[in-house]
Amino acid sequence: MSYIEEIERRGRDANPFFRLMGIDIGDYGNGRAELYMTVRPDMHNGVGWLQGGLYTALCDEAMALALFTVLDKEAAIATISECTSFLQGVRSGRINAAGEAVKRGRSVAFMRGRVSSEVGVALAECTASFAILPSKKRA
Repeated sequence: MSYIEEIERRGRDANPFFRLMGIDIGDYGNGRAELYMTVRPDMHNGVGWLQGGLYTALCDEAMALALFTVLDKEAAIATISECTSFLQGVRSGRINAAGEAVKRGRSVAFMRGRVSSEVGVALAECTASFAILPSKKRA
């Protein structure tokens, strides 16, 4: 079963990271995807802000889900590189990560993502490249 089919069938439970972090799946399709996460105190860094790596991780997952929507059903991917610009910190509330496909080649896809607060304030912007791995044929 493909990742998209697993998401459709099991929702958050299709991805262990989604369960761990309490990530909810929003709209996805046609090279776009949205994920949501409520900031909890156990996600804070030592000075009380959401730990920055979680912006990157949430955005990476949104970009990956967006990419899966434009690939062959059995394709696999791997992040090659990712750059996150941190624009503003957050201590609480629900945040959103939106990912979109910018350009897809045969073996590499370029993606863009943005993390926003629940009122639409930009918190982080991400770009990434993903390797598109050959589909594994099932026997």
